[in-house]
Amino acid sequence: MRPLLPLTALLLSSCTPPPEKAAAPPPPLEATPATITAFTEGPTADPAGNIYFSETINQRIMKLSPDGKLTVFRENSNSANGLLIDPEGRLIACEGASLKGPQFGGSPHAAVPMKPRLTRTNLQTGQVEVLTDNFEGQPFVGPNDVTIDSQNRLYFTDLPGGAVYRLDPDKKLTRLLTKPDIQRPNGIAIAPDDKTLYLVEANNQEGGARMIRAYDLSPAGALTNMRVFHNFYPGRSADGMCIDTQANLYAVAGLHQKRGTSETLDTKPGVHVFSPSGQLFKFISLPEDTVTNCTFAGPQNKTLYITAGKGLYQFPNDVAGTSR
Repeated sequence: MRPLLPLTALLLSSCTPPPEKAAAPPPPLEATPATITAFTEGPTADPAGNIYFSETINQRIMKLSPDGKLTVFRENSNSANGLLIDPEGRLIACEGASLKGPQFGGSPHAAVPMKPRLTRTNLQTGQVEVLTDNFEGQPFVGPNDVTIDSQNRLYFTDLPGGAVYRLDPDKKLTRLLTKPDIQRPNGIAIAPDDKTLYLVEANNQEGGARMIRAYDLSPAGALTNMRVFHNFYPGRSADGMCIDTQANLYAVAGLHQKRGTSETLDTKPGVHVFSPSGQLFKFISLPEDTVTNCTFAGPQNKTLYITAGKGLYQFPNDVAGTSR
C-alpha cells in the first residue's frame, strides 16, 4: 500500500443552532482528515471502533483501526459502495459489479465477471455470503446504499435501476419503490423510532429530482405518505446519509466544482444536518469533491466519519449517532 498523504488539520469552530424558524443558514464547521487513500464511499463501523469504507477506484474495502492503522480488508470488492455492520457484527455490502470500474478511469478488477448483489461478510473469517442478486429473476443494475431497522430488515437502493428493496431476515425480498415514483435513489436512512424512512434522489439531469424524500414506515415495513423533506435543486443532491439518536439527519451533499452535468454550485459541499422537522441547523464543510457518505463511530458513537474524494474525514459530534 502506498504511504498516506499528510493534510494540514483544519480549525473547528462552534455552532449554535438557530431558532427553528430562522432563515439564515448556520455558520460552517470543518471536519479534519482521518486518512487519505482513493475515491471513498460507504463508511460503517464495527463495535470495536474499526471503520470500513469502500475505495471504488481500486475496488476494495478498506479498514481503519482505532489506532489509525489503515489496511485492506477485502480486495476485488465487486464495486462495493454502501456498507453496514449488522447487529451480529457482519458486514453488509452493496456491490455494483463492474458498473463503476470504467466510470472512474478503469479498475484492475473491472473485467472480472460478477453480479450486482447484496452480500454479508463474516469479519473473522472473511467468508462472503450472497444475500440476494435479483428480484423475481431480474438481476439488479447497481445496488448502492443500505440501512436497517430494529427488526433487522435491510432496506437498499438500486440507483441506476431506479428501485428500493426490503430484505427480511428470512431473505424474503420486496420491492418497495420503483420508477416512475422515484428516479435515481441513492442514500437511505431510517429514523431511530422506525417510523420514517428517508431516501435521497440524485438525478443530475436537467429537471431531475435532487432531494430527500421522507416516507412513513409502517411496522410491516411498507412505505406511505411521501413528502419532500429537503430539495437541493438546482445544486448537487445528497449522496449518503446517517442519523443520530435524536433523529437529526446528516446528509452529505454539494460540489466545489461543476462536473459536466446540469448541477450548479448552489449546494455547499459538506454535511447538512437537519432536525426531524427539516430545519437545517448545522453545516460541516469538506475540502474535497466529491463528498459521498457518513457514519458514526468512536467513544459513545460521537465521532462522525465522512467519505469525500480521496479522504476519510472525522468530526467530533455533540450528539451520539445510531449505527444505521
